[in-house]
Parts: sequence; C-alpha cells; structure tokens
Amino acid sequence: MHSKSTQLYRQVRRALQSGRYLPGQRIDPGMLAVEFNTSATPVRSALYRLVGEGLIDDHARNGLHVPLLTEVGLHDLYDWMERLLLMACDMGGRPARDGITGGDDVVKMTWQLFDAIAEATAHRSLHRAVRQANDRLAPVRRAKRGLIEHAHEELVELEELWRRRNMPALKAGLRAYHARRKQLVPRIVAMLVDHRDHLQ
Repeated sequence: MHSKSTQLYRQVRRALQSGRYLPGQRIDPGMLAVEFNTSATPVRSALYRLVGEGLIDDHARNGLHVPLLTEVGLHDLYDWMERLLLMACDMGGRPARDGITGGDDVVKMTWQLFDAIAEATAHRSLHRAVRQANDRLAPVRRAKRGLIEHAHEELVELEELWRRRNMPALKAGLRAYHARRKQLVPRIVAMLVDHRDHLQ
C-alpha cells in the first residue's frame, strides 16, 4: 500500500502541475480510485500527504479541493517565491544541471528554472521551500496563461541570465517578473474564481 500511495502521490502532484485540476476544483478520491484501479485507502493517503504540503485543501464536508488563493494569499505567495529566489541568487553555488527542457511550455520552464536556481545553492531547506512554492503556483500559472504578454520571451531572457550566471541582472529580472504578477493579482484571482464557478 505504501508504494501504491507514493505512486499516486506523484501522479496527482504531476496532474496538479500540468493543470489537470484548476484552482478551486474538487478532487474526488473515489474517481481517482477507479481511475488508478485501487482502493480508497492509498488514494486518501496520497491526497492527505498533498494536503500536508499545502497543494490540496481539506474542506471537511465539502471534500478536497485545489486551493483557490485570495488576493492577499496570492500576493504573499508571489512575494515569498521572489524572496526565496533572490536569496538563492545571493548564495550562488554550483549548478547541478544547466539545461531547462520545458520547450514552449512556459509553466514547465518556470518550474524548472526556479528549481534549478534553488538547487544550485545545495541548501536543502531553501530548495524544498522553492519546490513547495513552485508546486503551489503551478495550477495558478496554468490557469492564467495568456493573461501575461510575452511570458515566453521573459522566461527565455531569465534563463539566459541564469545560464551566463549574471546574478545582478538575474535578480533584477526576477524582481520585475514578480512585480508584473503582483500587479495582476486582482485580475488573476477574479479569473480563477470565474473558472471555479464554471466548474460547479
């Protein structure tokens, strides 16, 4: 059961990153059990592990949902990610990997780039915090695609600065990246709420 639960945890986590579930959407453990041809026990174990990581909310009688952030919550999450990445840039370190393989998938590119910046510090707690923030932001990034113009070019530029290890310019780019998104928080949250309402 432990290995099945771990496998389900990874699959649902990937599904959250890929945008299969949108913020505010309910996740039905029974349907997952049918989909993965397993009992409810490993499914619930996997889902409550994700609850513990803040990637799923437990609404008690209303079930499990992908978190739908408030304006304050989303602003704080963007701010937290920015601070973590700036700290990682200050710490430097040797990159464990160089290439970002997201292709034209801006959401995947973003996750990989931010993860690589944190991983290079070899500071496990910092890397873990960036991964958690990355995972929490992934469904939001998927849902708001198209809201931010030139997002792909922005990521390509950040990746190039990272590849050249131009930390002052990278830090300036990361500040600008997050400032743009913080300004759009009210529109992003309104769009997420609208998406959620259409799911119900």
